[in-house]
Amino acid sequence: MTYYIGLDVSVENTAICVIDATGHIEKEFSARCHPDNLATVLDPFSKMIGAIGLEAGPMSAFLADGLKQRGLDSVLMETRRDHAALSAVPVKTDRRDARGIAELLRMGWFQPVHLKIPVARDLRLMLSARDTLGRRVRELDNSVRGLVRGFGLRVPTGARGRFCDLVRDPIADNPVLEAAISPLLSARDAMAEEFTKLDKLVRDQSRNDDVCRRLMTIPGVGAVVAMTFRAAIDDPKRFRSSKSVGACFGLTSRRYQSGETDRVTSITKAGDASVRAALYEAAHVMLVRTNRWTPLKAWVMRVSARRCAKRAKIALARKLAVIMHRMWIDGTEFRTA
Repeated sequence: MTYYIGLDVSVENTAICVIDATGHIEKEFSARCHPDNLATVLDPFSKMIGAIGLEAGPMSAFLADGLKQRGLDSVLMETRRDHAALSAVPVKTDRRDARGIAELLRMGWFQPVHLKIPVARDLRLMLSARDTLGRRVRELDNSVRGLVRGFGLRVPTGARGRFCDLVRDPIADNPVLEAAISPLLSARDAMAEEFTKLDKLVRDQSRNDDVCRRLMTIPGVGAVVAMTFRAAIDDPKRFRSSKSVGACFGLTSRRYQSGETDRVTSITKAGDASVRAALYEAAHVMLVRTNRWTPLKAWVMRVSARRCAKRAKIALARKLAVIMHRMWIDGTEFRTA
C-alpha cells in the first residue's frame, strides 16, 4: 500500500491527511509544526509513503530540511496553482486543505517548487535584511521631510549622508519641533549605520564570489543585483532553457485568449519580486546612466525609440535575465561585441 500525505502548515500546528492510492482517507490528524513532531506522527507510515507534500511558504524550507534529515523526503508545491484547486471547495478548513493537498499530490496536479540550498537561503536572508533597513531609513527620511515642511522647512534631496545635519540645524530654535524630530533622527542615524554595515557585508561577499564577479562584468549590473540573481537562481541547471528565466521572474507578457478574444497585456509579475526589481534597476542604469556603448545598449535604445522607455527597460530586464543565466552556465564573462 502506498500513502500520499498532505501537510497544511500554520505557525503552531500542522493539519495532516493520509490517503492511499485510490483516494481513500486513511487518517486525518494534526501535530505541532516542528520536524520532530511531524516525523514522530508519520513514523507508522514511513515504509509505505509515496510522497509528502506541503505548500511553499515561510516555514516550508525549515520543515522540508528537518524531515529530510529524519529520512522523510517531501515535495514543495506551488501555492497559486494549489489555491486555484483548493478554492473550489465551498468550506475551507485546515483539515480540508490538507486533504486537498494530499489529493493533488496523488494525482500529480501540482507544480513542484525548487528547494534552495542553505547557502542560497543565507544570501537571501542578508539581502532581505539589507532591503528592510534601507526601506526603514527612506521611510523615516520621508516622514521627517513631511513633518518639518509644515513649519516652512525644506530638506534638500540627494543629501542622504548629511540628512540629519541638514534637519538638526534649522529645528534647533524650535523646542517643540526639536523634541518631536530628534528621536526620529536618532533612530534614523542608528538604522543608517547598521544599513551601511550590512550593505558593505553584502557587497564584499558579492565581490568575493566567482559567479557574482562574472555577472558584474555586464554594464549596469552591480554587486547587489548580481547577488540577488545568484541567490534566487541557486542552481542554474534547474532551468532547461535560459529563455525561461525571464518568465520565472514574471517579466513576460500576460495573455488571455478565448474564442475571438486574444489580448496581450502587462507582464505577469510572477515569481520573486526582488529579482524583478533588481533586473529592472540594472536595465535602467544601462539605459540611462551607463556611457559604455555595447550592442545590447544599442538594441535597447532602438526599442526605447520605437516603443517607450518603460517597455524598453522591461524588455532589457528580461534579456539580462537570459544573458546572466547563460553566462553562469557557460562560465564566461560579458562580451561587448
